[in-house]
Formats: sequence, C-alpha cells, structure tokens
Amino acid sequence: MTTSANEAAAASRLMEMTIDHWRGELLLQAAEMSLADKFDGDEPRTARDLAAEYGMRHRELYRFLRALTGIGLLAFAGKDSFRLTDLGKALRTGAPGAARSAVIALIGDMVKPAWKAFDHGLFTGNTGFEKAHGKSLFEYLRDNPGMATFFSETMVGFHGREPPAVAEAYDFSGIGSLVDVGGASGNMLGHVLSRHPNLKGVLYDLPHVVADAPGLLASHGVADRVSIEGGSFFESVPKGHDAYLLSHIIHDWDDGENATILGNVREAMKPDGKLLIVEMVLPEGDEPHMGKMLDMMMMLVPGGEERTAAEYAELLEPNGFRVTRVVPTNSAVSVVEAVRA
Repeated sequence: MTTSANEAAAASRLMEMTIDHWRGELLLQAAEMSLADKFDGDEPRTARDLAAEYGMRHRELYRFLRALTGIGLLAFAGKDSFRLTDLGKALRTGAPGAARSAVIALIGDMVKPAWKAFDHGLFTGNTGFEKAHGKSLFEYLRDNPGMATFFSETMVGFHGREPPAVAEAYDFSGIGSLVDVGGASGNMLGHVLSRHPNLKGVLYDLPHVVADAPGLLASHGVADRVSIEGGSFFESVPKGHDAYLLSHIIHDWDDGENATILGNVREAMKPDGKLLIVEMVLPEGDEPHMGKMLDMMMMLVPGGEERTAAEYAELLEPNGFRVTRVVPTNSAVSVVEAVRA
C-alpha cells in the first residue's frame, strides 16, 4: 500500500504530538528538582557539580541536562557546562508568571493520575480526578495545603494577562459599584478599580480565601474603595449593587450548581444591574483555541466546562438572564454581559 505525502505528514505530526508529552515530562522533572534555582544569573554550572549537589549520577544527569538544551531551558556553555536560558529562568521559584507552580500543579501528581481515568468522564459524566483520588478537587486542595499553594499560584500565573485586559476592554464607566463574586485575593478587582477611579468594589469569597486580599488590593492602590466580605456564593451574595463579576467561576461547576450561583446573583442585583462573566468563550468553528484544551481540563478535574457564546445564552436564559453582548479582550478571555430577562 502506497503512502501519500499527506498521509506521511499527518503521521509525522502525530508523532511530534506524542513527543510533546515527553517534553512535558522533562519539564516536570526540572520543575520538581528546582533545577533553575541552582543557577545564579548567567553563570554556568557543570553537570558534575550539580550531580554532586543532588546526589545523582554524573553521566545520567549530564544526558538529562543535554536534553533540556533541546527544549530551550538550558544552553551549552563549554565541556560539561550549561547555563540557564531566559526560558529556563522563568522556571525559577517565585518568577513572574508562576510557571514552576503551574507545571507541578497541572502535569504533576495532582492531575496526572486523573488523565489515566479520562474515559471515566466520557462514560459517566463524573470526573477522572475524583475517580483517581476518591475526592473532589477542592477537597483534595483542602487536604493537601502544599499543593493548594501551587494551585493558587498557578491560577494567578495562568490567568495573569487577563485582569488588565478585562479592565481595558470593558467599559465600566456606567457602573458605580461592582461585586467580584468568588474574587479570591482581589487580583481582577484590583486591576479594574485601578483603571476606573470612580468605581467602588466589593470582594466576596470564602473567609479564608480573602485573607490575603488587603495586601494585594493595597498594592493596586484601591484598598480604600473595596469592601471585603466573606461568604459562599452557594448561599448568598452581597445585595443591591450595579454589577456582579464572575471571573472563572461558572466554568468550575455543573449546570445545577451554576443555577444556584446565578439565582443568588439575580436575587441580589439591582433590577437594572449587569452580570459580567469572564471566561474563555469558545469559537464555533474548527480553529485552535486555548479554551478547547482548558475545556478538557475542566471536564477532567473540577467537572465544569467552557462554552461558546450560544451555550452561555442557553445556560443563562433558564436562570433569568439575557445575554446582551460578548466583549473580546486582548487575552484568551471575553466578557459575557447579561441583564435580567
């Protein structure tokens, strides 16, 4: 059987995608070893010295470091020596973007076993995560504080470009008071208020979640315009405000849980209030989109989902809302604006 050029190219692409998985495993190993932290600036290190520090075998570690030059984390710096590249520097602990935390949280021991049970969700509608760990994501994070820290840092890094993009793209000028529902430490609210000086905000999330908010809001220079309230959006939300912001909340939950959240928001908001949902709104067509991959992670881990604009309308209408527009931003997310139906 003769293989066409197109068939050969397709097979080659599939092999490249397979090897991408190997690259991810090498990246995870480097992150878990805190390898980037072993380098000081642009100073090179020898494989022999690093092997002695780690208690590893020299030849095997050298081969590992050589492989990392192939994915851009390290560069050769002479015989047995390597230096950290700019890409590798982003893997340092505490570097902007929290890439090390993201690698450990998203492809390490927390999520990796769930992928082994991916088809459990296809058959049952339940998460592979719960099948693998015997508990939900949020129960797991509660029981593993160290991983909870990685996860929190990951969320800030993963969505880092979004808050300033939302603050720039959406016109908040007609809003007097904004409630950030499930707003965690206030990163999104801080960016919005710092760009819109006449706006006042309420940060609402579980009491232990908002504990770090005062310092972050102060760093944005908006602490005097924010009221911090603790509570669960499954029970209630602060009443009587102009707009309610749900940033990466809706995608965490199933339709029944979202009905509870949306019902509480609808009951709390002013009659002419606005609901602002910040999520990765999926395109209707075949084009690649980060949200399509995130949708698989949502199905696998918390049990939520990403949606198209039409699917957001289908979710919101039975819960008493009407979508008025979808505002794109200079990031992967859009703002779905809705009002009471």
